[in-house]
Amino acid sequence: MTTEMTRETNPAPAKEPHQETGPAVTVVVPTIGRPSLAATLAALGPGPEIVVVDDRPGESPEPPALPLPVPGRVRVIRSGGRGPAAARNAGWRAATTPWVVFLDDDVVPGPGWVRALAEDLARLPEKAGGSQGRLEVPLPPGRRPTDAERNTAGLAGADWITADMAYRRTALEAAGGFDERFPGAYREDADLALRVEQAGFALVKGERLTRHPVRDDGFWSSVRLQRGNASDALMRHLHGRDWRMAIGGHTGRLRRHALATGMGLLALAAAGGRRKELAAVAGLAWLGLTAEFAWARIAPGPRTPEEIARMVVTSVVIPPVACAHRIRGEVRARANGVRADGVRTGRRS
Repeated sequence: MTTEMTRETNPAPAKEPHQETGPAVTVVVPTIGRPSLAATLAALGPGPEIVVVDDRPGESPEPPALPLPVPGRVRVIRSGGRGPAAARNAGWRAATTPWVVFLDDDVVPGPGWVRALAEDLARLPEKAGGSQGRLEVPLPPGRRPTDAERNTAGLAGADWITADMAYRRTALEAAGGFDERFPGAYREDADLALRVEQAGFALVKGERLTRHPVRDDGFWSSVRLQRGNASDALMRHLHGRDWRMAIGGHTGRLRRHALATGMGLLALAAAGGRRKELAAVAGLAWLGLTAEFAWARIAPGPRTPEEIARMVVTSVVIPPVACAHRIRGEVRARANGVRADGVRTGRRS
């Protein structure tokens, strides 16, 4: 259940909730305090109403030790570190405009974005419930992109992601907002898009442009991304086995990860039981699967010693981690009362 916001910084004048008054659009930016937030807000300029949702951990009534460095015109509310879905829900429910635009705190709206947004929304038919901005991921020139950079670049072709996604308020209300059972910034936006469409609204791609810079999140960033397998499990339980097709996604490597993990465990168990031939066969199978995975990541990249080392090490770690997160997600989905036939029996927020 979404908790009520009990503290605001730079609060807006009190208005009746759900009343469509004031500016036509509110921009909602959830953040955990990343430095990139400043560039996001600066690119928006003085035009639209902006709500920044501070999702740094802590109880909502208590402000963090350091306030967010935002302009005075920006309204800041606290969501208590409950994740992006809960933060976005807090943001759009605090807004009073007919349209709400969600931006991530690490994107930079392009020149003329506010005007282009107005044009995108003005040309929408009445049945349209959402408008997605075009996302551009500038890659470093003069070399092949790294594995991490290619992962970020993949966002440019993703449908209905909240890096830049506008929703009609009535569509958000009809769908019930974001499902807060999605713990991280993964799949919660795709789930909302499917429910908005199921509520009878169309989703349209607009012309406005937003840039998503690439950044180095460290040696283990690809391993941390495997947490998303838990959200994939929830998507399957909520929307059925064909959910990937419904969002325009592609099949992942989970089955191959499961096979590699199984071969590795079998090799270890056989070696412990002194079954040398079985251990050798299973070990060779694990090695082959792991080598194929590593090369699939190394081949399109810059192939520097640092990148090759990162790919080799993380390609060993990723398969069991991915499987563990998928199992965790399956268990959590069942615990939350979600059936695997796409029928939800739990509460979203």
